[in-house]
Amino acid sequence: MTNQRPQRPVPVPAGRLNRFARLGATAAGIASTMAVHALGDVGRGTRPDMRRLLLTPGNMTRLADELARMRGAAMKVGQLLSMDAGEVLPPELAEIMAHLRDQAHVMPPKQLKQILIRNWGADWLRAFQRFDVQPIAAASIGQVHRALLKDGRDVAIKVQYPGIARSIDSDVSNVARLVKLSGLVPKGFDLAPLLSEARRQLHEETDYTREGAQMQRYSAFLRDSDTFVVPQFHEDWSTPDILTMSYLEGHSIEAAADAPQKTRNRITKALVDLSLRELFEFGVTQSDPNFANYRYDSVRNKIILLDFGAARDLDPRLNVDYRQLIRAGLNGDDAALRTAATKLQLLTGGGEFDDQVLAMIRTVFDAIRQNDSFSFADTTLARQMNAQGIALANAGFVPPPVPMDVLYLQRKFGGIFLLGSRLGAVVPLQTLLQDYVSSAP
Repeated sequence: MTNQRPQRPVPVPAGRLNRFARLGATAAGIASTMAVHALGDVGRGTRPDMRRLLLTPGNMTRLADELARMRGAAMKVGQLLSMDAGEVLPPELAEIMAHLRDQAHVMPPKQLKQILIRNWGADWLRAFQRFDVQPIAAASIGQVHRALLKDGRDVAIKVQYPGIARSIDSDVSNVARLVKLSGLVPKGFDLAPLLSEARRQLHEETDYTREGAQMQRYSAFLRDSDTFVVPQFHEDWSTPDILTMSYLEGHSIEAAADAPQKTRNRITKALVDLSLRELFEFGVTQSDPNFANYRYDSVRNKIILLDFGAARDLDPRLNVDYRQLIRAGLNGDDAALRTAATKLQLLTGGGEFDDQVLAMIRTVFDAIRQNDSFSFADTTLARQMNAQGIALANAGFVPPPVPMDVLYLQRKFGGIFLLGSRLGAVVPLQTLLQDYVSSAP
């Protein structure tokens, strides 16, 4: 879900042929525009620069707008690329893909009504005191409405866009063609694992019955928490296409940036701790670190957790491997750090760029060890990592394929770090990490 108010209603293309035609028309339109400008270059006696011709504001805006209109897999692939491969995508394409995280149109009321009738029957409205047609949030898979049942339950209802689940495989393939058409993916970068994972993740995220079960699972994990609250799953008003849960009042987690320092520190520490508990205790992680998945209830001083479609079980071996990585990093043991990073496949084990990648990992732990009160507002670490990343890219480095669980965990840790930076938090990070890795194994 997005923190921004949903945009104007735009019908979601529901048929696979319709969706294929739209993406095909977009690709053809972009290619046609490029061809016209290329002929102009030839006429002027200059060699066409295909990269420059593709990266026009018009072409990039057209691609982003069409992916947003398609929603579903078309939009999710762009999100996955920007989140998981942004460090290797050219800045122009990464920026366009990143816009998709915050961009979502909404369904017109007529299309929404058809879905509700199909799932709940023609007389569904009789059970409600109020149903707000204007959604309170929208994203790539569905949009959320607030309603009040006649039995008194104040609920949030997530309604899946029509045709999304049926079009996943074809949409992913079509978007892959568009991305490859761009010619901007670095040579040697293997898109196949990301595309395969996009398909798998989307099939899971479009199963709202599964998400409801994951919501109940997290509710059990955090039953005794004085920090977190999870919505109650209402199974009687849920289907594979509709997810109904209790409505929880809260504000954007980013709005806490205006809260007192103590509050910002507490929020960030709690989210770091939750990420570590997921890895070392729960064996499952909510792998999407989108800020919109966290809300803050300033009245009760609680963090609201939302959107469990991306929750996934972790390989149990990662419990040991990450423990060894963190322990070696905190102890400044380079040999053990190299061994642990190789086991996680962050290093290839003898590759020409292993030393540089290891240096980046060491930079992170050096910053954590310098002072137990780690300031997320200090940009020194971010600048160092950025400089090292640019140097790697300029040297021709292409990230090796890593296990998807590792990719998701790195993505989660990076998202929490970014949120801590946004809040300007100060957290005893070294102590927090040490508490989880000091014991065996």
